[in-house]
Amino acid sequence: MQKPELVIFDCDGVLVDSEVIGNTIMAESLSAHGLEVSLAECMDLFVGATMAGVKVKAEALGAVLPDDWVARIYEKIYARLRQGCPPVEGVAEVLDALDAAGVPYCVASNGSREKMAITLGQNGMLQRFGARVYSAQELGTAKPAPELFLYAAQGLNPARCVVVEDSLNGIRGAAAAGMRCFAYAPEGGDVEGATPFARMADLPALLGLGGGATAREQALSGDQV
Repeated sequence: MQKPELVIFDCDGVLVDSEVIGNTIMAESLSAHGLEVSLAECMDLFVGATMAGVKVKAEALGAVLPDDWVARIYEKIYARLRQGCPPVEGVAEVLDALDAAGVPYCVASNGSREKMAITLGQNGMLQRFGARVYSAQELGTAKPAPELFLYAAQGLNPARCVVVEDSLNGIRGAAAAGMRCFAYAPEGGDVEGATPFARMADLPALLGLGGGATAREQALSGDQV
């Protein structure tokens, strides 16, 4: 593909390996409040949603949650994330490739700015993104609505922007914004509407930056494209 004018990254599960941490704590809390869910079920149900959206959906499924559950669960998750949250393997090299190619990038997440400060601040990525960190909670609209991505694009042609996601909400939001989406899916799963890839090392080539395995090379080797 032609080199994009902007790459928009999701945060959790794309830049930092935080999904399992957060969903483990959520699964424990929901199970304690009447909705028995495993970690895998919790991730299937809630990855990519806002925490307010998690509360509404969990209550519809039978959870009995206190009014301040969102604040409480954030407090627990943030405390655990402060103990350590590793970057996704290979993502620093992707940012290096974008810098070398002169392609700007930003973060657009349904999570809070405080959460991104905790997770991205541990590994130097927060400094790399600078002011280009956008939170749906501040904008007042969340994925799968397109507004967060369009706001992050800052007036650029959406067709020349690329989104890197790991959730169906993010993939649908990118489609609604008119942006091409690559889905980081190391374990496979439903990424309909996006081009999946299993290794961050393959993303620069998919973005037209060179390096990594080409789509043809991946197909010949049996890797998912």
